[in-house]
Amino acid sequence: MEEKEFKSGFVSIIGRTNVGKSTLINSLVGEKIAIMTNKPQTTRTAIRAIVNREDAQIVIIDTPGIHKPKTKLGETMNDTAFGATVDVDVILFLIEATSDNIGPGDRRILEKIKETNKKTILIINKVDLVKKEELLKLMKLYSAEYDFSAILPISALKQDSTQLVLDEIVKLLKPGPAFYDTEEYTDQTMRQLVEEIIREKALKLLDDEVPHGLYVEVEKMKLSKAREDNKPFYNIEATIYCLRESHKGIIIGKKGQMLKKIGTYARQDLENMLGTKINLKTWVKIKQDWQDTDSIIKRFRLDSQK
Repeated sequence: MEEKEFKSGFVSIIGRTNVGKSTLINSLVGEKIAIMTNKPQTTRTAIRAIVNREDAQIVIIDTPGIHKPKTKLGETMNDTAFGATVDVDVILFLIEATSDNIGPGDRRILEKIKETNKKTILIINKVDLVKKEELLKLMKLYSAEYDFSAILPISALKQDSTQLVLDEIVKLLKPGPAFYDTEEYTDQTMRQLVEEIIREKALKLLDDEVPHGLYVEVEKMKLSKAREDNKPFYNIEATIYCLRESHKGIIIGKKGQMLKKIGTYARQDLENMLGTKINLKTWVKIKQDWQDTDSIIKRFRLDSQK
């Protein structure tokens, strides 16, 4: 029996905020790569996730949601998302089934796709929320705009959707070697994963006005061994930065209860992810203009993540 030719390539996921990109990428990889919340603009950087199959290695780039920027951070997030469509083999354009027309955000993405002229799969997410005739109308609307390689109506949370998307991607890739070790599933450092997990817990627990003004920095991360049983554990110290004194009070909470809750949930997640005990200490500090500070914003630029 003839062996299948091994394929490899880079794929970027692009879409507006909150369309389900992070849910989809986690589902495709089968591991938690991107943090997920119901808050817009959760993803800030281009996160590379690696899907290893017998017949292919797919490097998927999750990108920040396209939105109307109000700060340098917002502009950088949009630049990162659009920049990730340039040097890839396939683009996944994710939209919501509940759309009844092509809105300004989706229109902007569509025009960028036309510029790149890349092989693009249109993925229509949350199909369980609409009737069949509404879905067909939306598919027809987008088909008239661009010659998509495939149009896939899916629910990102369902396993059968995952295999459908991966199979369509592999069809569009060229023969080539694996770019990463087959044991790897992300190019994020452990430090970056820790920062993102802490931020995810804060986003989920805090009021709407606070999350956009947050970023997390791990100051210390050291692997040690417990005296009593000689088992390894991580000592992690992290700072949550916010914009205002009032935000700091909300993050810390009454008698420190909110900060304790953020730390507890983050620690539980990290212990499951890393398979080892975690000693996590968190602090809260104010950095008023960090969203417009170049030295901080450069962390979120695409060229700094390579």
